[in-house]
Amino acid sequence: MRYLVGIQYKGSAYCGWQRQKNGLSVQAVVIEAWRALTGETIVLHGSGRTDAGVHALCQCAHFDTQSALPVDKIPLAMNTKLPVDVRILWAREVAEDFHARFSVKAKTYRYRLYWGAHADAFAYDLAHHVVKRPNVELMKKAAEVLVGEHDFKAMQATGGHVKSTVRTIYSIDIQEEGNQISITVRGNGFLYNMVRILAGTLLYAGWEWLTAEDIAKAIEEKDRTALGKTLPAEGLYLVSVEY
Repeated sequence: MRYLVGIQYKGSAYCGWQRQKNGLSVQAVVIEAWRALTGETIVLHGSGRTDAGVHALCQCAHFDTQSALPVDKIPLAMNTKLPVDVRILWAREVAEDFHARFSVKAKTYRYRLYWGAHADAFAYDLAHHVVKRPNVELMKKAAEVLVGEHDFKAMQATGGHVKSTVRTIYSIDIQEEGNQISITVRGNGFLYNMVRILAGTLLYAGWEWLTAEDIAKAIEEKDRTALGKTLPAEGLYLVSVEY
């Protein structure tokens, strides 16, 4: 049987999604939980990697199993074996040719900011703090030039290795509530650190350090140095994966 599971996690304590030798990963604790539950060691394929400190409202991953555990019992059973910062939200059977990564049609990420004179002691690992409030209307105007199909090479961090840097952003939604700002981006795929660079670029636009025209020019000229900084991992969330 091939199962797809939705996994929620707070990434603060982990070296990322991907299993690594030098740290504890989300992938590793899910594999271990299944082994503890069934005695079976599985190969777990995620929809993509998330870096150290990045969170997921719903990461998706598939695995093959010989276990007789009913699919509707998987979330409850798995959650008894998982740490409290990792939860299985749901599970369902999928076709044998389904792949959690290669079958993806769209993903949504969210970057969370908050502003104020002092950082919040309870939010340091859940959102990125800035002292100065950005102008959200300027951020929205800058975001408009990024929607659509573009070569986003200027928004790829060093270390990214892909055949093509062309991606399509379907929408960018920016919301402000009190001193909280969220940037929600839906697209057909994202480059290494692309959303964190995009969020940093829109933040710069909100501070009037960049204009929409500056950003459009940097994308066209593939000039990473002309855009905003890569914001820290703690503000980033994988919201959903669409198949």
